[in-house]
Amino acid sequence: VQLQASGGGLVQAGGSLRLSCTASGRTFSISTMGWFRQAPGKEREFVAAISWSGGIAYYADSVKGRFTISRDNAKNTVDLQMNSLKPEDTAVYYCAARSGYYYSAPEKYDYWGQGTLVTISS
Repeated sequence: VQLQASGGGLVQAGGSLRLSCTASGRTFSISTMGWFRQAPGKEREFVAAISWSGGIAYYADSVKGRFTISRDNAKNTVDLQMNSLKPEDTAVYYCAARSGYYYSAPEKYDYWGQGTLVTISS
């Protein structure tokens, strides 16, 4: 499975961005897709995940109510709509996939895309 993320950029606090991740290859093996982020000097942390078949979404408390994860099975894409962005949302965002049920731990994910930088100015 290969994952390609896009959509990062620079926005002001309070603004919005939409990240997209496209999966290719053995996509039939994917059960869960997620977004993680890593800020400078910090560990990679869970942001959101979605079950590939049922579309059940999971969110970190820090983004709940502001971010929305969605998937399009026909296009093999997972999007992350980010609203009301804060400077503390600044990080490199990664999409990931796993062949199993949802976990928030990044080490449980089998496949990773390249990161896309999101910078929120105050």
